[in-house]
Amino acid sequence: MTSTPALLTASLALLMAAPAFAQSECRTISMSDVGWTDITATTSLTRQILDALGYEVEVDVLGVPVTFASLEKGDIDLFLGNWMPSQQSAIQPYLDAGTIEVLATNLQGTQYNLAVPTYLADKGLASYDDLATFADELNRTIYGIEPGNEANEYLLSLTEPGKPLEGWEIVQSSEQGMLAQVSRLYPRQEPVVFLGWAPHPMNASFDLTYLQGGQDFFGTEGHVQTVTRKGFSAECPNVAKFLSQQVFTLPMENEMMGLILDEGMAADKAVVQWLGDHPDTLDPWLDGVTTLDGAPALPVVKTALGL
Repeated sequence: MTSTPALLTASLALLMAAPAFAQSECRTISMSDVGWTDITATTSLTRQILDALGYEVEVDVLGVPVTFASLEKGDIDLFLGNWMPSQQSAIQPYLDAGTIEVLATNLQGTQYNLAVPTYLADKGLASYDDLATFADELNRTIYGIEPGNEANEYLLSLTEPGKPLEGWEIVQSSEQGMLAQVSRLYPRQEPVVFLGWAPHPMNASFDLTYLQGGQDFFGTEGHVQTVTRKGFSAECPNVAKFLSQQVFTLPMENEMMGLILDEGMAADKAVVQWLGDHPDTLDPWLDGVTTLDGAPALPVVKTALGL
């Protein structure tokens, strides 16, 4: 015969085991946003979904090198913007050491390289080899993005003595600063060469040609990965499941960025408006995913986001 104390002990054990998933599952998620409009959009979208699931989400704006170092130290949990192959050399030491893990590829078919307005390409500037011919017109100046970015570093390496861009200046500012310069010169059809990429509304705002060359660094077609600190997937399996199923598309990101850059909308509002027009996007992302307390994720998220 089982004693009353034994029954109470067994009952308490069952009660304590019931929410074990929620208790063992991480509750606070930290993310990096490197300040590029596409990553700001996807990070905002992911953060709002995780918020709806019951997690506390912190987003820090960090450069790419600091992002990787912070992932290694465990100061942040995940990053949605590992552009490949251009960030291969930057991330590889961490992958080799096992301190950063690739969780998923979240976008396929990206493009990233030096770009010029097509009116300049029509005059003959179509490759890296042609830059020397147009050096004086371009004031030996290339507009890059934020300091420390791997693409800037690659271009700076080409300005070293004996290299193809010796004597050139790589202007390092930001995505917004670079595009402001292009926007100033483009209407007057003045020469300009700068870092361009797709997805991005710049490809609709300007008629662009991407230069041939630099494939050793930029590749011909790229992809974007979701990467995490070591052990994140094991510690946060529910979040990892969601992130492993979260796949973006070029049209999706172009449209969200268009709302931000062309319509002047805040990222949080823009991505929710986009989801409102495409609510079925969430279905495969949240398949088998739960809220922090174990409820099915999809209806909760749609209600929280007003979809």
